[in-house]
Amino acid sequence: MAVPSPFELTPEQEQFRRVVAAFADEVVAPAAADFNAEGRFPIEIIQQMGEMGLFGIPFGSEFGGMDGDYLTLCLAIEELGRVDQSVGITLEAGVGLGAAPLDEFGTDEQKRRWLPELCRGEKLGAFGLTEAGGGSDVLGTARTRAVQDGDGWVIDGSKQFITNAGTDMTSIVTVTAWTGEKEMTSIIVPVDTPGLSIAPPYRKIGWHASDTRELTFDGVRVPVTNTLGERGAGFRQFLKTLDDGRIAIAALAVGMIQGCVDECVRYAGEREAFGGPIGKQQAIAFKIADLEVAAQTARQMYRYACRRKMAGQSYKREASIAKLYASEQAVTAAREATQIFGGMGFTTDTRVGRFYQDAKILEIGEGTSEVQRLLISRDLGL
Repeated sequence: MAVPSPFELTPEQEQFRRVVAAFADEVVAPAAADFNAEGRFPIEIIQQMGEMGLFGIPFGSEFGGMDGDYLTLCLAIEELGRVDQSVGITLEAGVGLGAAPLDEFGTDEQKRRWLPELCRGEKLGAFGLTEAGGGSDVLGTARTRAVQDGDGWVIDGSKQFITNAGTDMTSIVTVTAWTGEKEMTSIIVPVDTPGLSIAPPYRKIGWHASDTRELTFDGVRVPVTNTLGERGAGFRQFLKTLDDGRIAIAALAVGMIQGCVDECVRYAGEREAFGGPIGKQQAIAFKIADLEVAAQTARQMYRYACRRKMAGQSYKREASIAKLYASEQAVTAAREATQIFGGMGFTTDTRVGRFYQDAKILEIGEGTSEVQRLLISRDLGL
């Protein structure tokens, strides 16, 4: 008799997961090595994802969304991340950083203007928070300022490591800026605004097919009506955005761990040494068993955080736990999978080789492991 799990998916969620998994296996996986090697943003694949509705999963149908939930979004991120992390992070950032703040904090006019094309995946949005010399200490290092001049904001400063900022599909970037001595505000900036300079893509260790840029604002003028939500609400908004993003990054990390399991099981059954498949050797079999434990444990962690979010319960601690555990286990999984593959694992022709490139950023983006431990300990009253 089957024992139902409290983390079981609904029939609709499971059906959708299977659809995305098939797309990942049949469309993304065969092209992944090439666009990784070329450092090319896979715009054709991203457009297909838009046509599938992936960028509109958690948003209302009145704006072109799918009326889905956050767990369904994370399922899609996990399945894409299982075959390619660059495609997975493009979806995560496009929804979580580009469109979600607009949906959650924007005015009705702002939503009607920008959200439909983001939901349909025709355009991408970005979120500009991190600055040079900064990172974890956002408030202490932020220098970008916006001064009100009549009915407009004039923005000066720079942002770095901004995902989806310079693609041919990018339409807007929401930036945080000081608008007073202790007042931070989020402002929507169309990317074709005069004075906004978008640098060439970074030469990154991993995520080669994900678009990551530096932005410079030199007297960029936008209407005050581009203020996202209330003036002075920027700090609160980005904290909420990061909490949600940590769950999604955990799902992306789980995709990597599961991808390592799948690839290692296949390879260990095919590769022969010392008279038989290497999977028959306990040294290899036990490594893969440990990866499976990590995948299943991390998966339940992010799903639990999702369910708390969807139920309207506090989930800050659970998001940090999921992100911390999943990202650190993904780094371990990529290392162990590369070891199992041996020399072939050290090539980017293999999926595990590309995972090895991509793994480390999971412990850094959306809050480092150190920040997660700080947040968890503080929530425990320490």
